Amino acid sequence: MKLKRYYFLAAAIILTISACSSKKNNIPVVGFVDAFEDATISQAKNGFIEALKANGYSEEKGNIKIKYNNAQGSIPTLSQIINQLVAERVDLLATSTTLATVAAIQKTKTIPIFQMVSPTPERMKVAGANGKGPANLFGTMEDLNYIDTSFAIIPKLVKPKGSQLVVGMIYNQSEPQSADALQRIQGLAAKLGVKIIALPLNSSADAQLVTQGLLGKGIDAFFANPDNTVFAAFETILKNCNNKNVPIFTSEAGLVQRGAVAAFGADIYQWGYQSGLQAAQYLKTHKTDGLKLEMVKLRKRVYNPAVAKHFNIHIPADFEAVK
Repeated sequence: MKLKRYYFLAAAIILTISACSSKKNNIPVVGFVDAFEDATISQAKNGFIEALKANGYSEEKGNIKIKYNNAQGSIPTLSQIINQLVAERVDLLATSTTLATVAAIQKTKTIPIFQMVSPTPERMKVAGANGKGPANLFGTMEDLNYIDTSFAIIPKLVKPKGSQLVVGMIYNQSEPQSADALQRIQGLAAKLGVKIIALPLNSSADAQLVTQGLLGKGIDAFFANPDNTVFAAFETILKNCNNKNVPIFTSEAGLVQRGAVAAFGADIYQWGYQSGLQAAQYLKTHKTDGLKLEMVKLRKRVYNPAVAKHFNIHIPADFEAVK
């Protein structure tokens, strides 16, 4: 146990020395925090870094240090990562997905936080009495208005097996945006004459069992709502739905590349890029004047040609094929 403590202390000292070295050389340090590992979500980091490069900041040039950390879905690890970055006094924090953003908000009120793949402060439950988020919160956010368009394409493209179209969903009760999305979709479905069957999924480890349970209820289509647990378990969900010949629709363009039929939603890469532009502006001046949380500017209607062909679904002309 003493040996383990020694190694932990040594590692902490090395990290601190590294951070101090960057500060002495006046090299800005960006602490980038991903809440979990996911092929779609990782596109946000790529976009963020590309935006910095487009504005002259890159590790290749040696004029910036990016400390990338991934909590792998562990809340304790996420907390430790942000504590360490705050202790190192990084110039800014970049947070991807809601869990990382909320954790950062809880740990610092002074270091600028540039969020991405995260909803509005109200939906994260971090808004103040004035309805706004913390003063050090910037970057790009999303509300649920686009969900309506995403879901509404299903009854236009899928024929029900019975007298009523039945759409299945999985949601995480502990994620505010997931629960809010479900409630919103249930209201929309009632207007469209669609029946919703939803089951809770609190861990991606349970995805196989929960998805099979949902498919056993005779659903005509599956809707993958904006939920980090659904993202992480998507390949499991996809495999089981394909086995039962049930098409998946979603609000996230990245999931279409991974096997969903179609989506109307934010491009995750561009989401990160938009936040990166703000971060670059801050690095140039070290002032937050003119910066504020922005809504996602770019949303796409996209479809997967191979998957649409497999399910014999005819996609409207205004949808773009994913590459």
